[in-house]
Amino acid sequence: MSKTSDVTKPLCSWIETLKWEDIPEEVRERCKFLILDGLGCAIVGSHLPWSAQAVEAVLRMESPGGDCPLLGWKERKTGPLPAALLNSAFIQAFELDDWHGLAPLHSNAIILPALLSLASHQKTVGKTVSGQDLLLGMITGCEVGPRVGLAVGGGNILSRGWHSGTVFGHPASAAACSKLLGLDKDQIEDAFGIACTQACGLMSAQFESSVKRMQHGFAAKNGLFSALMAESRYKGISTVFDRAYGGYLNVFTLGASEPAKPDEVLKDLSETWQLMNMNIKPYACMAGIHATIDCVKELQAKHTLEAQYIKKITIELGGPAFHHGGWQAERPLTEMGAQMNNAYIAAAQIIDHDINMKTFASANLNRDEMWELILKIQCQHREEVDQMPHHNKLCTRMTVQLENGQVLQSEVFHPKGVKKPLTSEEIIEKFCHLTTDLISPQGQQDIIQFVSNLDQVEDSSELFKLFNLDIPNPIA
Repeated sequence: MSKTSDVTKPLCSWIETLKWEDIPEEVRERCKFLILDGLGCAIVGSHLPWSAQAVEAVLRMESPGGDCPLLGWKERKTGPLPAALLNSAFIQAFELDDWHGLAPLHSNAIILPALLSLASHQKTVGKTVSGQDLLLGMITGCEVGPRVGLAVGGGNILSRGWHSGTVFGHPASAAACSKLLGLDKDQIEDAFGIACTQACGLMSAQFESSVKRMQHGFAAKNGLFSALMAESRYKGISTVFDRAYGGYLNVFTLGASEPAKPDEVLKDLSETWQLMNMNIKPYACMAGIHATIDCVKELQAKHTLEAQYIKKITIELGGPAFHHGGWQAERPLTEMGAQMNNAYIAAAQIIDHDINMKTFASANLNRDEMWELILKIQCQHREEVDQMPHHNKLCTRMTVQLENGQVLQSEVFHPKGVKKPLTSEEIIEKFCHLTTDLISPQGQQDIIQFVSNLDQVEDSSELFKLFNLDIPNPIA
């Protein structure tokens, strides 16, 4: 068998031998707050219309019963695989979840649902998953996903039409679940081989399709499935990252401007922790649009910026952000399309002075004043951004021409949350703000306390007791 690299087996050995004591304290603590943010996103997303549709459709396909709860659905349980799929879809339901700054994927939506399903599933065979074990699995997956993503081009994969997180997410989920199950290096290699052959995801889902909300769930579910199959010694593709023909890295860089970079998979393992590059979103929209919001806010702080006085707006973006969010919006626009479109988000910030859940309520999506302004906004690909270092790839420049001839300009290199990480206190504030009208104050504090002390918890599946309630639809 021909090979182009030799990274699969060393990665599997690293996963097998990684111990809690090997992980710096700051990484452990950050992981807790990453999980808290994911749970907040699940609360918001659990009863949105497309989430409710998914629950009813998926549970109709499944046999009655199961031991894995659905977050925010009182007394609703199913098997581990559909639970991972649906809980992931809740976290991804409203574009509020974490995002890796260099290799774009939403780790909470991939890893956390798979691990929570596994924690519940393990109890059926008499095993208890501690909070420390859950954190160790989470950290493992958070390291693998971005490294594999960087090896196949990072954000550039978006420009070729792949849903990057779903592609990178399969090995991330498989790694996390393999670690939680205590698999040996050969089993982990099988889990990767089973997971990576299922990796996929088309980015055109962002325009109108509810399936975009579920695609990270495919990775969560399939990674969990792969680890459970590997636990039973089911054989996967050997050295799946290394093979020249049909290997993961090679296939997902076909047609790319640069070849695969396998060295990224092992680069600085246990020295540079990719979890620390995961950013928490302050706004409910695609991460590549956050800089657009910050540009508008900067102009609003300095000038009177009212829609009726605007002649034209130009938004200049790097390649991945342009292809992902610079497309021409057409009326009527869906909630999904609005969250992925620079022009809509810019118009909403100018008119409403805020981006929140109600921004995407159906009554607000197709207002005449909104579309009068959207038609004045043009997005352009600014190629020089593509040559900038990774940490500046989301650089956005906005130029506003007013009817009186005045020209205003703002340029943002490091958007809030995406390139300026939210602090632990800001993550708690976001959690409380998002969930205030959805769960009780005591419920909020119970969840915050449970997650803050997760490394001391004996049974991580006890978390589900705090979510055994029906959440209202936040945009009803």
